[in-house]
Amino acid sequence: QVQLVESGGGLVQAGGSLRLSCTVPGRTFSSYAMAWFRQAPEKAREFVAAIHWSTDNTDYSDSVKGRFTISRDNAKNTVYLQMNSLKPEDTALYYCAADYLPWTITTDVMKYDLWGQGTQVTVSS
Repeated sequence: QVQLVESGGGLVQAGGSLRLSCTVPGRTFSSYAMAWFRQAPEKAREFVAAIHWSTDNTDYSDSVKGRFTISRDNAKNTVYLQMNSLKPEDTALYYCAADYLPWTITTDVMKYDLWGQGTQVTVSS
């Protein structure tokens, strides 16, 4: 089973920054739209950001727009999530996800084919 490999989580104070990374081993990375979702305890998994596989169009949830930036490096098979101005409410388990050759990027968790194990982000107040 292919697993996406996330890294970069940790503990940071409010106002700080973290950068998450996710690699897609053994696949044609450039054929996947990539996304980040997050899940806080006792809450549903929610969309954070996504980037298209060919146009590099991006989409963000309203809660992170202007603070988070998603980007990709096809040469390194890696997608990044730069998180700035972090808030305690950003605390969650962050998941990387991949959607194979979609027409457009989507916020629908059910449309994503591949998932990572998650990396914990904790923001202290």
